[in-house]
Amino acid sequence: MSEEVKTSEEKQAAEAQAKNQVALEMMKFIAVTTGYGKGVAAAGFAGKSTLRTAEEHADSLIDLYKRCRDVVNG
Repeated sequence: MSEEVKTSEEKQAAEAQAKNQVALEMMKFIAVTTGYGKGVAAAGFAGKSTLRTAEEHADSLIDLYKRCRDVVNG
């Protein structure tokens, strides 16, 4: 019987890691299926392009991850 006994701190850390993983997968799903954070390419004669810079895109994805983590953590 080489079963490891986990302390309560290790169990809490494992649970937190699992919740973070769920939040990350949720964020990736939302971002891929909706194009979240990319902006919309304007067709025709548009005054200003709504394409976003890499930094803006990264910021929006981080915000989305935070929102997903809040939902998963309840």
